[in-house]
Amino acid sequence: MSVVEPERISLNPKADHLCVLVHGLWGTPSHLEYLAKSLREKHAEDKLNILVAKSNSGTYTYDGIETGGERVTQEVEELLEQLIQAGTPIAKLSIVGYSLGGLIARYAIGLLYSKGWFEKIKPINFTTFATPHLGVRTPLRGYHSQLWNAFGARTLSASGRQLFTIDTFRDTNRPILSVLADPSSIFIRALSEFKTRNLYANIINDRSAPYYTTAIASTDPFVDLDAVDIRPLKSHSPTILDPDNPVSPKSTNEPLQPFYTRLTSDGQSLLTRIPLYTALIALIPVATVAWTINSGIQSFRSNKRIQLHEQGKGLDGYRIPLLMNGNSARSAVGGAFRRVNSAHGQDYLPESQDDDSDEGAGEDLPKLELKRTSSRKADFPTLALSDEQFEMIRNLDKVGFKKYLVHIKNHRHTHAAIIVRMQKPGFDEGKVVVRHWLDEAFEL
Repeated sequence: MSVVEPERISLNPKADHLCVLVHGLWGTPSHLEYLAKSLREKHAEDKLNILVAKSNSGTYTYDGIETGGERVTQEVEELLEQLIQAGTPIAKLSIVGYSLGGLIARYAIGLLYSKGWFEKIKPINFTTFATPHLGVRTPLRGYHSQLWNAFGARTLSASGRQLFTIDTFRDTNRPILSVLADPSSIFIRALSEFKTRNLYANIINDRSAPYYTTAIASTDPFVDLDAVDIRPLKSHSPTILDPDNPVSPKSTNEPLQPFYTRLTSDGQSLLTRIPLYTALIALIPVATVAWTINSGIQSFRSNKRIQLHEQGKGLDGYRIPLLMNGNSARSAVGGAFRRVNSAHGQDYLPESQDDDSDEGAGEDLPKLELKRTSSRKADFPTLALSDEQFEMIRNLDKVGFKKYLVHIKNHRHTHAAIIVRMQKPGFDEGKVVVRHWLDEAFEL
């Protein structure tokens, strides 16, 4: 097969490396077509097999991270068994997740790890593009943010509750995202096995998954681009920022523009937005009603699918202990305490409350040789995240991700542009991102 079809499998009996691609919310395999084709153009069929997962297509992504992860795991296992029976077993595995697909992929690798696959297959690359590792609950103050947190969490069925971290996962009394980042979980154990762990995060205009959650960060230096100096990576300038030194505050000694210049600029900006604001005033009520009705229908269907999935054959193989020591009860009690005490009424924390401490994180847990990387910048204020989100940051940073920040300027829908979700001229900067991933981050 010379061309990778987005809804099919590209296999060659000589290849010993399998790369699995997982799409995001409301996604289909076609969303990953550019990634898959670029991967194939870079690596020959006799070197790399490609699987574009399709079991969560469309509204099936409403069904929750664990249901989606079990479906993807089943797809991967069926293919691995098929290749073993054909006498062409896989020796290396890579997984790529886009948006929600990155969380589904993190769940799936935990199941694969627990079932012993990583004793037979070497995990090589784990990559996420625009994945909300900390969920999508906005840390901003104000009624509109609180409304979004409440409304969004209840319109996407199980996935919505999980993304807004208002779910309780099984008997842990904690959100699934917290369990995914628990150092004693099969999910962190699996993640730490990969040779490389990379993430790509948009710094602006990602309306689906903001910077702080896709970059696993407790600050957002890019709220005001005029106030910072951005440092692009020379080899992929200006789209990819230097991962070692991406941004710094501008000097406060820089002269301020004359008042008239600033007033004229602000006035022109407001005038250009008037048609947009007028259209939004007319369309938002209609769109909200339509969205709510459709969400109710899809949530009902999703709940039915989840029930059928729970009754499905072979599911017992995926219902395994998620935490690998005797700390389940303690984690459940601690989770309940943290959730009761996680009320937020501000967008940033005072400096005295900056969350620097690792105290209590991973206490009494088996020690893993995990790499520590920093997602904090002392020059920028700390976002008012929840205690669970701060703990996720600490734990995921201990595993160690190489973080590549992406500055897409030519299109406001950066969430789609980062992987060239469709062929549009405005998405060309995403091609630079994909090229960087293939040239600098993906190891064969």
